[in-house]
Amino acid sequence: MAKTVGIIGAGISGLAAACKAAKRGFDVTVIEQHDSAGGRARSFEKDGFTFDKGPSWYWMPDVFEKFFQLFDENINEYLNLVRLDPSYKVFFTDKDYDIPADYNQLKALFESIEAGSGNQLDAFMADAEYKYRKGMDSLVYKPGLSIMEFARCDVVSALFKLQLMSSFTKLTNRYFKSPKLLEILNFPVLFLGAKPKETPALYSLMNYADIKLGTWYPMGGMVEISDAFHQLALKLGVKFRFNCPVDEIIIENAKVTGIKTPLGPLLFDNIISSADYHFTEQKLLPEKYRNYSNAYWESRTMSPSSLLFYVGVDKKLPNLQHHNLFFDTDFDAHAHTIYDEPSWPKNPLFYVCAPSKTDDTVAPKDKENLFFLVPIAPGIDEISDEEQKLYFEHLVHRVEEKIGESFLDDVLFYVPYSVSNFVEEYNSYKGNAYGLANTLKQTAFLKPQLVNKKLDNLFYCGQLSVPGPGLPPAVISGQIVADLLKD
Repeated sequence: MAKTVGIIGAGISGLAAACKAAKRGFDVTVIEQHDSAGGRARSFEKDGFTFDKGPSWYWMPDVFEKFFQLFDENINEYLNLVRLDPSYKVFFTDKDYDIPADYNQLKALFESIEAGSGNQLDAFMADAEYKYRKGMDSLVYKPGLSIMEFARCDVVSALFKLQLMSSFTKLTNRYFKSPKLLEILNFPVLFLGAKPKETPALYSLMNYADIKLGTWYPMGGMVEISDAFHQLALKLGVKFRFNCPVDEIIIENAKVTGIKTPLGPLLFDNIISSADYHFTEQKLLPEKYRNYSNAYWESRTMSPSSLLFYVGVDKKLPNLQHHNLFFDTDFDAHAHTIYDEPSWPKNPLFYVCAPSKTDDTVAPKDKENLFFLVPIAPGIDEISDEEQKLYFEHLVHRVEEKIGESFLDDVLFYVPYSVSNFVEEYNSYKGNAYGLANTLKQTAFLKPQLVNKKLDNLFYCGQLSVPGPGLPPAVISGQIVADLLKD
């Protein structure tokens, strides 16, 4: 009889773990507190608009392709992917730029901003590609259980060239001088949850993912990714229990035997928790079986949380692209309110996603679907509804100024979402949006481990563990942890 695996949480990492465990011959059941799969990558509808709740960028398409190939499946049979061109738009104080998908056009744009930067971009991207290729092989796909995973001579040599001990800021400043180009190149690193000067230079691999591998979009919305993984899991025989929160992990004789739920106990030979790591340990496990204390978690550098607004607009808006970055204010001042003195930023940088520019199924005809995101400090106290309204109006006015079109009076509705919502809906530690910051001290084997050190049949995956935040790392996390299960 096949050994059983219970997976807590049907987010992308949990779905990936379920698929891989099923392929290995385990009898897999996923237990999910919500009524559908996807975790943060779910959607909701309001008045004819469909909003992706969380992730909005489809990067690193090779990770998704390789995962589906493990099952002799073609992801393009599950998703209708289109490459965005321009990849995104950046608004600065004095000017805005469409970032072209074509590399030669991008070089020309760089050259127009800073003489000589086209050739510098070639050199920078050659280094970034090396880091992407070697980093994925030597670092990202490893379980991070021990430093000895990196002890082979070829891996040690690669790690030296990956520049783990140097900062991203130092790297980019070597190639470019223009503040605008530096901000464009810094942008992908913002998703890693730390200041560029505190992020290892290794993560220029994200620039390769952005510029060379491209920015994509699955028609129908990012929720289509969750649906694809869910459908693959069902095809592999994975069972699902929705609307089923987990109250406790059952332990008998120093071994996990199952979980307690409001519907009764569910028994398993192995448990993988893809739920928030801190929540799993602090709320579902007795103290003596936890890998990490609350003091440990308090000492971690968390990625930002976010203030989000899901917005329905009663007209089409010119001069916006699918993805839009508003860098029309001081980055350092905003970063200070996230990392140094947690507080609500007065004049923040922000991001606007307008998927209705690409996909006419996500909004009624002649209307616009917008998603606003302001990075904020994790664990920060919530502001009042009135203060949220003032934030929203401030952001709208800045968009209006940049695109030359008023639309505040055309807003049909906006739905705010912030720190407390991340906690309530995902048990997210401090309401973080992206997991642990990818600082040097929180990379690879220095992240919370995928295995429980005291219970040999309890495992973890997701954004608070290896390899880190984002949809592609979540896929890799689930894939890796399933390989750690004992037959």
